[in-house]
Parts: sequence; C-alpha cells; structure tokens
Amino acid sequence: MLMRPIAALAALCLLGAAPLAQAADKPSDPQIAHIAYTAGVIDVEAAKQAIAKSKNKDVVAFAKDMVRDHEAVNAQALALVKKLKVTPQDNDTSKALTKAAARERDKLAKLDGAAFDKAYVENEVAYHKQVNGALENLLIPSASNAELKSLLETGLKVFQGHQQHAEHVAAELK
Repeated sequence: MLMRPIAALAALCLLGAAPLAQAADKPSDPQIAHIAYTAGVIDVEAAKQAIAKSKNKDVVAFAKDMVRDHEAVNAQALALVKKLKVTPQDNDTSKALTKAAARERDKLAKLDGAAFDKAYVENEVAYHKQVNGALENLLIPSASNAELKSLLETGLKVFQGHQQHAEHVAAELK
C-alpha cells in the first residue's frame, strides 16, 4: 500500500521545496528545532504503532530501534533548546508534517499482517529519504547556531543508518 509513503513524501516535500522559494523563506533556528523535533516525534509514533501491530520480528526490532534512537535525539534537542533558552517555534512545515502523519497513522491502523508490515517499512524508507534530504539541503545549511547544526549533523548520520536499515528490512519483506 503506497498511500502512507506518498502522503509522507508530499508533506516532506514542503521541506524539500523550501530552498526553491525565496531565500527569505529560510527557516530560523527556533523553526528548525521545531521541524526536527516534530519529525522525530512522528517517527516514534509510527514505530510505536508498528510495535503494537506487527508480528514480524524484524519489523518490530526495527521499530524499537526507531523509538530508542529518535527519542534519544529528541531528548538531546530538548536539552539544547533549554540550554540556549530558545523556544522551538511551530510553523507551517511542522504543522503540515503533523497533519499528514495523523492521516497516515489512521490509514496504517486499517492494515494488518504482511500488508501493514510492508506499508510501514516502505513508509520508513521514504520518510527517512525525505528527512535526510531536508536535513542535508535545508535544515543544516539554514541553522545559525553551531550547537544546533552539530546536533542536526549527528542526527543525519543516525537517520542515514535508519534509512539503510529500513531498506534492508523492506528487501526482506518482498
């Protein structure tokens, strides 16, 4: 089922399309913090859904890795914004991501067994490709604060590993 990946791609294309807009549309550090945190929360919620629904040990193991890693990165992000006394700023991109993720969680909730596993893992591949692209092409280059930029770069390395892991699990499900 490709509905979830397509919707996630559409939502994340907002991130990818932003550099094509005017330079003035470059997100601020508080907006970047909110977008990155929101993307992590979305993946944790999707992973928790997979842990609850899937009976496939590889899918569940992958989902547990997503919860562990995204919660850890988000905890670091919260500690950083607290240290810097910055309030993450909600914005159109993070709102669109949240709205699309809720719709897609609802769609995945209607699937079971192998159909769920396949849709979840395919979405994880697509989601990580888009998030990684947004980190590389928009969020990291737009970040002004060196500590925020460093945290985003560390997150990118972790999330690139997630993408590879998701691709491996997807190949095993075929």
